[in-house]
Parts: sequence; C-alpha cells; structure tokens
Amino acid sequence: MQELTVKSSVFESKKPIPKKYTCDGNDINPPLTIEGTPKDAKTLVLLVDDPDAPSGTFDHWVVWNIPASTNKIEENSVPGKEGMNGARQLGYYGPCPPSGTHRYFFKVYALDDELSLGINSKKKDVEKAMQGHILSKGELIGLYSR
Repeated sequence: MQELTVKSSVFESKKPIPKKYTCDGNDINPPLTIEGTPKDAKTLVLLVDDPDAPSGTFDHWVVWNIPASTNKIEENSVPGKEGMNGARQLGYYGPCPPSGTHRYFFKVYALDDELSLGINSKKKDVEKAMQGHILSKGELIGLYSR
C-alpha cells in the first residue's frame, strides 16, 4: 500500500504539540499537510486519537469526505464532514491528558469512494465504512503533557 506523508508546520513527528492546539490553549486543530495522495483517490479521512488515555483510546477528531485534492488542512478549519469525538461532541477536541505524556496519532487515509455516513457517526462507523476502500494511508504522531 502506498504511504501518505502527513506533516505539520507547528510540530515535528514524535515532538510536542504546541499548547495553542490543546485544551490548555485555543483548542483548535493544528495545520497539516498531506503529500502522496493517489491520483485515483476520491476522498480523504482524518482520524485523530490518543491510545494512552486511561479508559482506552480517546478519539479527538473524526473527519471524512475531505476532497482528495486537499494537500493542506488549515488550522482551526473544518476540512470535511465531522463526526463525534470521544467527548460526544462534533469537531476537534484538543489534547488534554489527565497526567503524563500522551501520544496523539493524526491518521490520514486516501479512499477510492465517498462515505455515506450520518452526522453522529463515530470513529468505529468511519473505520467500518472505509474497509475495502483504502488506497493509501499515513500518520503523524504528536506528544503532549500538561
């Protein structure tokens, strides 16, 4: 499977995410760039989660049907259809670990189709719908501690 390159202009892979993009700052999504999207891709999916959360993986952002032509997600933006995060809210929920340093995975998938999902869809619904449609994927890992 082809690999996507996911980067941010505000933090490097496996380095701290600036406070501005967390619950201790403005709680807005950081800017991201995506490179290597296959020409036959129709849409992108962005899933942001924290596998280090005390009660299991916490979903911070669930976005699908991002146009495949997108190579930059601006900070504080809504690049596609947003689903429910782990706080049962629509949209981005910034890093907010109760203790220690947590890892935040910004995972991007290129799909060969659009997803027909309702607004209250969760990460598990998106993951199920995109099975068999993933052309490529990539991820960026950021760290945050309070």
